[in-house]
Amino acid sequence: MLVSKIISSIIEIILISFIPFIWWLISTKKKESFFNWIGLKRIKNKNKKSVLINTIVILLVFMVVSILTLYMVKDIETATSEFKGLGISALLPALIYAIFNTSLPEELFFRGFLLKRLSNKFGFTIANVIQSIIFGLLHGIMFFSLIGIVKSIIIILFTGIVAYAMGYINEKKANGSIFPSWIIHAISNIFASIIAMFSII
Repeated sequence: MLVSKIISSIIEIILISFIPFIWWLISTKKKESFFNWIGLKRIKNKNKKSVLINTIVILLVFMVVSILTLYMVKDIETATSEFKGLGISALLPALIYAIFNTSLPEELFFRGFLLKRLSNKFGFTIANVIQSIIFGLLHGIMFFSLIGIVKSIIIILFTGIVAYAMGYINEKKANGSIFPSWIIHAISNIFASIIAMFSII
């Protein structure tokens, strides 16, 4: 399971980064590095305490959202179902899954690529609303036929609000770095994996 998670993480990161990389290559390669352009850069903020507090608050909200979402889909196969009941033996694969297989590719795409490109065209607020709606839809639509429209809409709203908050902290508090949202997303996914590993819900 560990080797398969490592391989799938590498493939996922390469696939998700392909379009942004081509876009960067065509449009901006001489102006700034790809990593800086996508938001994989150090957090530059004189008030690091503010970034930390915002990150912790959003993380706590995301974890509550995760618990509510997991409760709504508890009888359905989800991304963390493969860890269900495996206990501590699944810890390393779960960490790889949470940090590199889901949160990093999603942050690269939604907050690194999509939000930044849309911001250039429409301004931050509209761009952040668009990326958060798309993020929410992708997380809720997959359950539509299994849990019904009401629960799906709740998941879309929950995840969309968290996506908006993560976009805000990255762009307004961390000078465009995606590290705060990656940390928030990864810890939340680790939390969801641990719930599955020990069959808590």
